[in-house]
Amino acid sequence: MSSNDIRIVSPCGILGYGFPEESFNRAFENEVHGIVVDAGSTDAGPHKLGAGVAIVSRRATKKDLDILIKNGVPRKIPIIIGSAGGAGARPHVQWTIDIIQEILTERNLTAKLAIIWADFSQESIIQANEAGKIKPLTPNIPALTEKTIRETDSIVAQMGHEPILEALENNADIIVCGRAYDPSPFAAIGIYHGKDSGLSYHLGKILECGALCAEPGTTKDCILGTLTDDSFTVQSLNPARKCSPISVSAHTFYEKEHPFILYGPGLTLDLSQCEFTQVSDGVVEVKNSKLVKNEKYLIKLEGARKVAYRTFVIAGVRDPILVQNIEEIENLVTEQVKHYYEDIPSEDYSIHFYNYGKNGVLGTRETAAFQGHEIGVMFEVVAKTQELASSICASVRSTFLHYGYEARKSTAGNLAFPFAPSDVEFGPVYEFSIYHLMEIDENPFMIEYL
Repeated sequence: MSSNDIRIVSPCGILGYGFPEESFNRAFENEVHGIVVDAGSTDAGPHKLGAGVAIVSRRATKKDLDILIKNGVPRKIPIIIGSAGGAGARPHVQWTIDIIQEILTERNLTAKLAIIWADFSQESIIQANEAGKIKPLTPNIPALTEKTIRETDSIVAQMGHEPILEALENNADIIVCGRAYDPSPFAAIGIYHGKDSGLSYHLGKILECGALCAEPGTTKDCILGTLTDDSFTVQSLNPARKCSPISVSAHTFYEKEHPFILYGPGLTLDLSQCEFTQVSDGVVEVKNSKLVKNEKYLIKLEGARKVAYRTFVIAGVRDPILVQNIEEIENLVTEQVKHYYEDIPSEDYSIHFYNYGKNGVLGTRETAAFQGHEIGVMFEVVAKTQELASSICASVRSTFLHYGYEARKSTAGNLAFPFAPSDVEFGPVYEFSIYHLMEIDENPFMIEYL
């Protein structure tokens, strides 16, 4: 182990998921240069961004942050939070700042905070779109229009390492990032200390999910990454987990459309020549990660707009006749409800059924033969207003409950409800209305120091 090595600890896959404090404490047996944790993802869909709510609870986030702050701040180890609050928009970032300041007060600690905002106004996106600076992320995504942009209240973009590096250079103790490219906060630590950018980004790709790169893998435990001049190593901080060349290389392929090419803000990570070597028990060394700077600097935009309201019902079905003919009966129920509400335009609402236990996951693409004596049915109505969604859902529920299908032995009781009331008003439904790439000429991410 060289005195020139740079060590980064990742406590968990997402801030608030939780991790063993004893695992985290093992990181400090040697000098640590950065505590970095990802806090966000689009995996949960557009609702968090659109509604301005967090992925995890405030209680869980504070519990995790308290461990990071009480260990990092007194030791002067930079703490970096990526995609704060889940989606990294202003409400999520402010929510995270409030928790941090509460912990600092309770522990009588002082720290310099750097806040890196990732929000974009509708007008700035409209101008960039009119200038031809925006294109769809994939071919199946439609081109942006001014109408779509104006319907999208919350717009963020994934930042690279550059603004985070600036905050480190200004001696920030805690850096709270808005929406960030997941590896960027980790890469910033390595690049700040003069390490190779390709290795730094690849290590960030591995560390972002906590101990998911170990065996047995989990996002709820700690992992340590160490950067040298020509390689990096990863190892679990929990002796119950081990990293292997297979587990680390497999995680390199995690959430990627190409086996060895990874695109990021202004960069392409080429992992085609990587070598994964077991250097000691549970420690894997990685070499030959290459970063290529792209000719154009593109950042990924994410925006969510409200499109409808949802009400849903969960129930059980055990009648073998109903189970065997469930799809047909659901279609008949739908037809009856639509006939009853023929005064309402069909485009104002939609009815969906999910039969868990019988093709509920893959639907018509399921290849396995059905084997079971009961299923869980979830049906939802998505409509223009909450009142309309709830009204139609109630009709679906009552129609389904008493529907007289052929050969039925009883006159009621098609559905078994686990809860009362059975109908759950979900509230607004959001969609990703902006999922595009935008070309930039200068850093658009503003930093605020507290």
